[in-house]
Amino acid sequence: MRSPVLGRFRYLAVEGPIGVGKTSLAQRLADAAGADLMLEQPALNPFLERFYRDSARYALPAQLSFCLQRVDEATEIARREIDGKPIFTDFLPEKDGLFARLTLSADEIELYRKLVAHIERPHRAPDLVIHLQASPEALFSRIQKRAIPMEQQIPDTYLRALCDIYGEFFYHYAAAPVLTVDTEQFDPAHDDSDFALLVERIDQMRGRKEVFVKGARL
Repeated sequence: MRSPVLGRFRYLAVEGPIGVGKTSLAQRLADAAGADLMLEQPALNPFLERFYRDSARYALPAQLSFCLQRVDEATEIARREIDGKPIFTDFLPEKDGLFARLTLSADEIELYRKLVAHIERPHRAPDLVIHLQASPEALFSRIQKRAIPMEQQIPDTYLRALCDIYGEFFYHYAAAPVLTVDTEQFDPAHDDSDFALLVERIDQMRGRKEVFVKGARL
């Protein structure tokens, strides 16, 4: 059954650190809204596996490859909007700059920013961003459980830094309304009652930035 609440959105993005459940939730939300689904394709980055093995050596080529991928993604989002199709994603194209700050050295990020300044890409802010959160321990457990080979090389220190930088990113993010959702004990992608609770919370959202923790009062 399609959700009239979710059907209001022309462009909705789900974001958060690796292992938090972005893809599964974006898929379920898109199905409920009758929207097109666009998923991030990290496996298309030829440097990603090498980055996880040797981050210092491969951070810059991995980041530049992602930068070009974001341009294609932003262009496709704009094209689908022109076609009148609602689109739900499991990423924000702007995340590219977030990861650049996390992975690049000072001289590399200066080069990265100069290159990005010369790249034009369409920009359409989402109608809503759902920011998923979980502790580094929970993320590590989920990554181990899904057993994607290259992800098994991700160190605990990287996950902790990733959680911190996502929190900082969304603290300052002002391009779209953001609902931050704690997923420690909440699984709307796979639990029907949790999904219904999330849709209800989205419908009740009135501010530009709100936080939802299951069991907490609004």
